Amino acid sequence: MTRKYECVSVDTHLEVPCDRWTPRVAKEYRDRAPRFIHLPVGGDAWVIEGRPLYRAGQALWAGKSVEQWSPREMIYEGAAGAGSPEQRVREQDADGIDAEVLFPGSGVFGESLPEDDAYLAIVRAYNDFLAEDYCAVAPERLIGLGMIPERGLRYALDELERCARLGLKAVVLSAYPSGKFYPTPEDDEFWTAALGMNMPITVHVEIGARGAYRGPLFKYPRDPGWDPAGQDIILRMLRKGQGGAKTAVQLMMAGVFDRFPLLQVYFAETSIGWIPHFLEQMDMQYERHRHWAERLFGLEPLARAPSEYVKEHCLWGFQDDPIGVHLRHFIGIDQLMWATDFPHADATDWPHSQTVVERNFADVPDDEKHKIVAGNAVRFFHLDNDSSTEQRTRAAAVVS
Repeated sequence: MTRKYECVSVDTHLEVPCDRWTPRVAKEYRDRAPRFIHLPVGGDAWVIEGRPLYRAGQALWAGKSVEQWSPREMIYEGAAGAGSPEQRVREQDADGIDAEVLFPGSGVFGESLPEDDAYLAIVRAYNDFLAEDYCAVAPERLIGLGMIPERGLRYALDELERCARLGLKAVVLSAYPSGKFYPTPEDDEFWTAALGMNMPITVHVEIGARGAYRGPLFKYPRDPGWDPAGQDIILRMLRKGQGGAKTAVQLMMAGVFDRFPLLQVYFAETSIGWIPHFLEQMDMQYERHRHWAERLFGLEPLARAPSEYVKEHCLWGFQDDPIGVHLRHFIGIDQLMWATDFPHADATDWPHSQTVVERNFADVPDDEKHKIVAGNAVRFFHLDNDSSTEQRTRAAAVVS
């Protein structure tokens, strides 16, 4: 029987101590995995090779008052959002949430390791834990996002296929499939595979948000022979953009949306009130600057206005943004999804998220409200039984 979803949070985080999943790291690499420790001065932390001590209390905000919370006191024991999957389902019930989309937590997952094998072992261990130990407890309510590694196309494709075999309903990119932080032609093989298996693609805020951005903003077809700093058309188009805008424009200008007209990407935790102004200004900047960019950089002209690509191919997540909800028709109600960001510091006030929903959607027709708080998530993440069955069938065909 298909579960009826009335409220789905499309951006939450799996904030559990790393020692819950590091035992799954292959034995030969386990000593390279993050280690969980209790600090002598109080609080918990992760020891991560090549990184400063991770003790970010902002990951565990939920359930604390503004007077109690401290950004430096990460204590997992008894914390909301840091327990078992059974606890997580109870926390959903307390908050009036039918299901959550689970992004990885704030901890670093081995990106700092120089060896590919060790890094990949950590990514695989997390994805195995997510699918088999955590989400399997309540697969209709715990929607885990498989991590795609940042080390090149072959590894990205391998892990995409593993995520499909594991039954994960979507994946999250922190770099482009090639491992770079700007789109390249070789990424097309990944987009083809993801569409072939009907696997949703997500990005938390933007590509490169998890660590230091490496490489140029964009790889133009032609080198103009001089440093375009300050005269880059991508930067011009992004002048009014916020989180997610950079990645959306990169994909558009690289022709990805033209080559893959069915590709959609969900950008989590971006807010939405800024988007109508960004769309308007992006179109104006493009028309103003496209001609010299085409001559100097060898860019092909876009077939449509930039805003049309964004409205068709990009979905956006927000928590508490009444202005954005008011402007929803300038973005498209089919492209918006509400979230709690539980249990992070930017989260709605668990367990009172329904108060936030009512405030944000006070004057919104019921059918539009339902799309944004549940319906769009059900469609994008294939949460209905028929779509889930189709996704598994297509994934198996692509993998085989």
